[in-house]
Amino acid sequence: QVQLVESGGGSVQAGGSLRLSCAGSGRTINTSTMGWLRQIVGKERELVARINWDGTNTAYGDFVKGRFTISRDSAKNTITLQMNSLKPEDTAVYYCAAVKLPTMRADDWRYWGQGTQVTVSS
Repeated sequence: QVQLVESGGGSVQAGGSLRLSCAGSGRTINTSTMGWLRQIVGKERELVARINWDGTNTAYGDFVKGRFTISRDSAKNTITLQMNSLKPEDTAVYYCAAVKLPTMRADDWRYWGQGTQVTVSS
């Protein structure tokens, strides 16, 4: 089993920045891909960013366009998502998630945090 606890999030004006963090624990977390997915109201969950077990490989959703950066502290099994140049359309619940093998498909992710709200006002 894997447990994920998110922190960060909140409200910011367009153009601002926010930082999300996620602490993972459990027997397989240190070999798992971790990532952030989001769910906008009325839409399906989508991948924001993912990072592999040792932090050497990352991938981002097309909409990120260089605005966000995911990083990982493998010793602590924590990941961070630095979000810059936020837009109102980034408003969503953001979830930390983990999966054995890297994937871009939201349905493939096995373990989920409780979610944290990010609200960007215009």
